[in-house]
Amino acid sequence: MSFSLPEFRRKWSCRGYMSAGAAMVTAAAGLLLLAERAEARKYPAPLDIFNLGAPKHRPTVRAARIPLPKPRPEEAPKASDEGAPQADGKPSPDKPSPDKPGADKPAEAAPPPEKQASACRLALTEEIAIAPSIPDIRGPGACGGEDLVRLEAVVLPDKRKVAVKPAAILRCTMASALADWVRKDMAPLATSLGSTVSELDNFDSFECRGRNRVAGAMLSEHGKANALDVRAIKLANGQTIGLTDRTMSREVRERVLHSVCARFSTVLGPGSDWYHEDHIHLDLAQRRNDYRICQWNVWDPLPQVAPLLPAERPEEAPPREVAAKSEAKSEAKSEVKPEAKEDAEDGGAATAAAPAAKPATDGHKASSHKSATKKRR
Repeated sequence: MSFSLPEFRRKWSCRGYMSAGAAMVTAAAGLLLLAERAEARKYPAPLDIFNLGAPKHRPTVRAARIPLPKPRPEEAPKASDEGAPQADGKPSPDKPSPDKPGADKPAEAAPPPEKQASACRLALTEEIAIAPSIPDIRGPGACGGEDLVRLEAVVLPDKRKVAVKPAAILRCTMASALADWVRKDMAPLATSLGSTVSELDNFDSFECRGRNRVAGAMLSEHGKANALDVRAIKLANGQTIGLTDRTMSREVRERVLHSVCARFSTVLGPGSDWYHEDHIHLDLAQRRNDYRICQWNVWDPLPQVAPLLPAERPEEAPPREVAAKSEAKSEAKSEVKPEAKEDAEDGGAATAAAPAAKPATDGHKASSHKSATKKRR
């Protein structure tokens, strides 16, 4: 038997094989689909030739033992009100129901514990000073302080009040030192002047700044509420004791100087620097070995300066030369009168005494002129 290549191609065409393979793939896919549906319906597939739809054996799943938490102790704190609601929908006994009036109010935070009063605060009572406490100040840097008061007035032993204008914000220790100074030193000084203290002129108290308000300088005691600047002390009779006033009595200013230097650790006034020429700086700065600074020069009163120009000459006054001649004549007459009396006693005639007096007047002109010039010197 003989055949050629064209006959072979015509008899065994590739298209036939391809169509047959496609049919087999389609049939297999259909069988798999039927098997899945049969398994879903829990009955065997009728055309499951390859046993694809038979159920497979699976191992039994057992639940693992999970350890339970320990029971809650009785002394444990109660759960917060923000917990999950109960399953039955009933409100928790600890949580207020919405029908109650206090349901809408949020839980108030516990108040902070009260700060205990210092020994200075307990000692500075209303019988000594009107100085209510104020909260602590926390300023930039090291500014501020603790145990602060607002010194409004000092109460004298006779219950009179010395107002501090304006009120000074100070530490309690500084306010107590000022109250003792006014009560024990300034009140007796005012009594010696015939009056009582009525007001303390506060020039500056607490201020967060450097020394002398210089940029970059060390923190002043004013920034620590530990200093006070005083300009004057006013009395009830209207008199003012200016601490740097040179017209004020030197004795009074020296008494004030000795009193403040004995009570405060720093005293700066005129003569310390040109920043304190018009007021007195007082503070309680703590230094090594309790070192103190007292720089305040009590200057003498200013001298009375004579007027630069002489007083105007009155219009009715005679000219200066005429006035000099009249003075010479009056001096000559006063010298001639005794000689004329002696001639009259000797029995000489009045007419003879007159010519004798002429040469005397002529002779005394030079001497009288000299005496007049000596008086002018």
